[in-house]
Amino acid sequence: MGYVALYRKLRPKNFEQVVGQKHIIKTLKNQIETDRISHAYLFCGTRGTGKTSTAKIFAKLLNCKEPVNNSPCDKCSMCLAFNENRNLNISEIDAASNNSVDDIREIREEIKYPPTDGKYKVYIIDEVHMLSIGAFNALLKTLEEPPSYVIFILATTDPHKIPVTILSRCQRFDFKRISNIDMVDAIKSYMKDENIDIEEEALYYIAKISDGAMRDALSILDQCISFYYGEKITLDKVLDIVGAVDDEIFFRFIDAIVTFSEIEIISIIDEMIQNGRDISQFVSDIINHIRNLLVCSIATHNDNNLDISKEKLEKLKNQANNIDKQYLIKLIDEFSKIQTNLKYAFDERIVLEAGCIKLCSAVLEEDITDIRQKISFLEKKLQDTSIKTVYVEKDSITEKTSENIKPRELAINDDIKTAIDNYKMLVNKFKEPEKVYLQQAIPKNLEDKFLYLVCNDAFVGRLENIKPNIEEALYELFNKKYEIKIISKQKYEIEYKKIISSEPKKETNNANVEDITKLFPDGIISIE
Repeated sequence: MGYVALYRKLRPKNFEQVVGQKHIIKTLKNQIETDRISHAYLFCGTRGTGKTSTAKIFAKLLNCKEPVNNSPCDKCSMCLAFNENRNLNISEIDAASNNSVDDIREIREEIKYPPTDGKYKVYIIDEVHMLSIGAFNALLKTLEEPPSYVIFILATTDPHKIPVTILSRCQRFDFKRISNIDMVDAIKSYMKDENIDIEEEALYYIAKISDGAMRDALSILDQCISFYYGEKITLDKVLDIVGAVDDEIFFRFIDAIVTFSEIEIISIIDEMIQNGRDISQFVSDIINHIRNLLVCSIATHNDNNLDISKEKLEKLKNQANNIDKQYLIKLIDEFSKIQTNLKYAFDERIVLEAGCIKLCSAVLEEDITDIRQKISFLEKKLQDTSIKTVYVEKDSITEKTSENIKPRELAINDDIKTAIDNYKMLVNKFKEPEKVYLQQAIPKNLEDKFLYLVCNDAFVGRLENIKPNIEEALYELFNKKYEIKIISKQKYEIEYKKIISSEPKKETNNANVEDITKLFPDGIISIE
């Protein structure tokens, strides 16, 4: 016989070999032991979770002549016939290609005759949701009252597409996604039997990207073994095969995003592409990484809901502590949009880079989520900077008399307009985070002596804290004393309306008569 793919070769032959579905195996075993076997079963679940394999084992067990511990013996004539695909009592039907009314009518004709050998006739209908409406209607009556020796096992990945009349006539079993730990343990045992040398990190990565589907994991593993035949399979080799990147790059990438480092982001993307990685896979992995960060940010200290190693969980928690939860939700939304755009992109790299640069520049827009994240980052950065306190003796301070201090000239209306026109100069005199606060304000003036800094309510308090510094910076720039008012947009509009409404109406009288008469020679115009 020629080569057989791993997922076929390692298909479970008894209930003990089924991975991650203990709740279903226990129920089926108890039904056989207590002779409470139903006439119809519905096996639901995502791909590669063992639905068809469990159905075949159950069908074989129902006809086994000498079962051992509620599992098929694999020695009797019925078991051997099944293993060699010649057991006439068990029929497997693919509903994707046999979905017509005529196909179901054939089954109705067959079930009229009891089995010649064995107890039951078992019909396994795979992908049953693909049956046509007419086929479902033809199956309905048969499924409700089949002969005592007939059992139907329906398997599907989309139970919501099955008519309710069919669902209500079946015992439903939901197959769970196989956990990473269960999958790694099973594959490790398989590799030992196959004499394949593989790193545990590589196994964990294969399990992670398989999304709970054992068949997907074995297919990836089969590909790695073929490519690196006779060599030890490492994590780097698996990453090469699937076109993915090491987890470390995700931590670096998110750090660059939340610190708004555009150059670092472009550098990481370039590094990934130079290594021949797939951009769509990278974005998908980034979304998953951000999701893990979000889970870590809301989980308690001892929770591990991510099914990952303790070391990686600790790294995720450390990174999540520095990022606002709302900002993580925004990142998932933005990268999901990028993922959608990649499907229609002529150049995927440009789409990814443009999307990331937009995220870094979003603070220029009025998005409070981005602003909050940047302020949080800058404040933590300031906390990490060590500031030394210098103590100066009183005697060493030169006392300045009031005579030596020149009074500062108060800014007038023209000076205020000058400051508004050169507001960027004022902003550039400050460092972050004060610079960020000033960038969120708009300089304005009314018919009074104040320079107004108009901003959102969130920044009023922060600007008030640095108001003396702003006044000092203005004096250094324009050599005038400015009186500043920090005000919200709403309050500024109210003040503006008050001034507009209180302005006196301009008189429409003629110009000054005396001034006009001066324009003409004496005697031409007389004033009465």
